[in-house]
Amino acid sequence: MRIRIFDSAKLDLVDGFSFYEPQASGVGQYFLDSLYSDIDSLALYAGIHRKQSKDFHWMLSKRFPYAIYYTVTADLVSVYAILDSRQDPGRIEERLKQERTRRWNQ
Repeated sequence: MRIRIFDSAKLDLVDGFSFYEPQASGVGQYFLDSLYSDIDSLALYAGIHRKQSKDFHWMLSKRFPYAIYYTVTADLVSVYAILDSRQDPGRIEERLKQERTRRWNQ
């Protein structure tokens, strides 16, 4: 199964790196390695995760308090957002609304 990561999700990873790297040298890189490993696992496990809304499945990261929001169509997994789960749920829902709009305008 192919995996596509939208630019908005890549920016989420950059934000996470920017948060963790100042905590201690190398933690930002560990964050990226961990999240990319989680994303790679979607090649095998996409679609088994609970749906956050009617549009997006979500998978919690194994090492960090982040959730990966994605869709599955035929042989393609599309990652739309990678968000810190500790933030306000309303903010997460607002972001998913933006991504939902992006999905329908593809």
